[in-house]
Amino acid sequence: MKSFTKELWFCTKQEREFINITSTVEQCLAESGIQEGLCLVNAMHITASVFINDDERGLHHDFDKWLEKLAPHEPVSSYQHNQGEINADAHMKRQIMGREVLVAITEGKLHFGPWEQIFYGEFDGKRRKRVLVKIIGE
Repeated sequence: MKSFTKELWFCTKQEREFINITSTVEQCLAESGIQEGLCLVNAMHITASVFINDDERGLHHDFDKWLEKLAPHEPVSSYQHNQGEINADAHMKRQIMGREVLVAITEGKLHFGPWEQIFYGEFDGKRRKRVLVKIIGE
């Protein structure tokens, strides 16, 4: 069995942002040479997420609004964690959207369902953060 590891780095311009990283993960898969196996894509920071969904601008807007209703940034004083930091809501948003995705690899391609894409979700941005891509297989 072969193994491939690569770290992707992001520094968003906004506090909250969704970035389609599907093509970057596909490039990692091509670089790995693995034809059959599994691809793990994992956010390495506790205020960021990796998830699979549709690449549709309205949906991403809806995610942002929904997450803000579930874990509003303001008032920052409403979170005990914010005694020193002001990112408690980002931790909660990450918990909702998830830490990682696992995608099957078939015939050298990510084996997606219709419309599926991989996204990096940032909830406490404007600083460097990384995503781990780990591919195993033959």
